[in-house]
Order: sequence, then C-alpha cells, then structure tokens
Amino acid sequence: MRRNEILRASLVGRYAGMRMKIFLPVALVVGFAAASWGDIQDPPANGHGPTRKLGRGLSNVVFGWSDVCPTVAKVNQDEGNLAAAGYGVVRGVGRGFARFGVGLYEVLLFPFPVNRGTYMPILPSNIHYIHAGYSEFAPELGNESKYPYVRYY
Repeated sequence: MRRNEILRASLVGRYAGMRMKIFLPVALVVGFAAASWGDIQDPPANGHGPTRKLGRGLSNVVFGWSDVCPTVAKVNQDEGNLAAAGYGVVRGVGRGFARFGVGLYEVLLFPFPVNRGTYMPILPSNIHYIHAGYSEFAPELGNESKYPYVRYY
C-alpha cells in the first residue's frame, strides 16, 4: 500500500509541472482574446450599415441637385463673379450629376458592402480634399445649415 502512495505522489508532482506548462499558453491566448473583444464589439465601420447606405442613396438621388447653388456661391466667393457664372455653374451641375449617379448606385446595391467590403460612402470625403470633396449627404438649403458652405460667422 505504501508503494502505491509513493507512486501516486510522484505522478502528481510530475503532472503538476506539466499542467503549468499547458496553463501558461492557454492563459496568454485567453488574455489576448479578451483584450481584442472590445474592438470586435465596435469595429471602425460600425456606424455605416445597409440602412444608412440606403438613406444616403435616396437623399443623393432626390436632393443631389441642391449641390449646384452652394458650388456656384463657393466659386463666386473664392474666384469672383465671372468664374461663378461659367465654371461655377458647370462644376455645380457636374457635382449634382455625380451625387445623383452615386445615389442611384447606392440605392440599387444597398444590401451589399461594395466599397472595400464596407458600407462607407463612395464619394471622396470633403475632410481630406481642400476643394473637391463631398459631404456624406447633399447640402442643406435654407437660412441655417449644419455645414458652413458659404456663410462665415
């Protein structure tokens, strides 16, 4: 009986070291998985989904033409009356057609993440470009607007 207890004690001691060798890598993997859980819960493109893409597309199809007036006014402010009468109108109409075309594209393909695997806007953002970017939605017309297209306070 004594021999079995000695054998059992030696086996338990041997397996205790082996359990520690297994426990450490498992603890590291679980630790890294727990740390990455926060990023999985709120990925960078979480705010842009298919419903926002559909709304953005409908807004650009219906109100894309409203980009003409702010573009003419901005060219008038930056380059003068003659540039606004010619170049401003042409550029504004071009931006209106671009909004309409991209809006139609987004309405037709709203369930599919076609822009680099996300639902982000297709038009280049006005944050990165000084003179040629687009806001996500068409400009707001009226006395007050969220975006300062022409007015400086």
